[in-house]
Amino acid sequence: MNARREIFRLSLIAGAALLLGTQSPAVRAVNDEPLKDKWAPSEWGAKDMAGSANRRSTQSVLAAMKLVKTGKVATLGKIYQQDAPGFGSRGWRMVIPGLPTGGPFGPQALVYNDEYLATEIGQIGTQFDGPGHIGVITSKGMFFYNGHFLEDEDVGTYGLGPLGVEHVGQLGFVCRGVLLDATALRKMNPLPIAKKKGDPGIITDKDVEAMVKNQGLAPIGEGDCVFLYTGHGDIWHPSKWNSYSAEEKQKRIAQFNAGEPGFGISACEYLASKKIALWGGDTWATEAVPGESDQPFECHIKMMTKRGLWNLENLDFSQLLADKTYEFLFAWAPLKMKGATGSPGNPIAMY
Repeated sequence: MNARREIFRLSLIAGAALLLGTQSPAVRAVNDEPLKDKWAPSEWGAKDMAGSANRRSTQSVLAAMKLVKTGKVATLGKIYQQDAPGFGSRGWRMVIPGLPTGGPFGPQALVYNDEYLATEIGQIGTQFDGPGHIGVITSKGMFFYNGHFLEDEDVGTYGLGPLGVEHVGQLGFVCRGVLLDATALRKMNPLPIAKKKGDPGIITDKDVEAMVKNQGLAPIGEGDCVFLYTGHGDIWHPSKWNSYSAEEKQKRIAQFNAGEPGFGISACEYLASKKIALWGGDTWATEAVPGESDQPFECHIKMMTKRGLWNLENLDFSQLLADKTYEFLFAWAPLKMKGATGSPGNPIAMY
């Protein structure tokens, strides 16, 4: 046990003693399930830092390429802009300094512009959740994918070391993409935010099976990238957003962030059992908020922290839905930002 983790453990014990009787049990709660159930090492070994990106193989790439029939391409990322919705206090603040930033150069009087960006770059807009994004507080420290702790010597505020997203970016994703249309299943668009277990805004394991059958898709299998359309993401519609007034945008941002439909934990466990490579959706968490249990973001914990099965959020499925395309070649790689929690980007579907 390194020094930082020992300090954390002792601080936790001391803090609990001081707070005993004055705080609710939730304040002092730790979750030792990752330790008791041996979430580490992962199925790819104790040194792995890429998780489910390892599911890509030569055979799976060649098989996925056969899904390109028409030569059409759809980009699935949304536009990054200052007035777009963001979770909590996150925001996108970009300026062009200078106008121009530099120049002139040479006899042809070249000038140039660049940009300055202040944002939570791995966790804004269309975003990929990487190994360093979600962890669990245990009695031994803050546990992240494959047994790394936030208190480890090689993890810090200037980069997460072995939890950095660049390790996933080294491999990327090329896979069979599967789009599940929950609005067609429920015959409503958008799906509502769930208020209790069993509400139509929660997609279960049985719902996943039903969508695959109803949409005439081959069964979900190993290495697939599986995406969910709920209609909730259309509150932030990519082709209409700039036409809304500032007041209307604020109303929609509040609505967008109030909660969301999505996968319940039973669906996430089902997808994990199929050994998929990636999950994602048109919402800011992909899973239902609230969900099937009392634990917020339980799919995040059980998919990413436990299994290294990463999540891609706030996707735009407009073109795929218009073309009634639910199976496609999907390609995506997070930016190789050393030590980052996640990545922005613009995934591509080819069909």
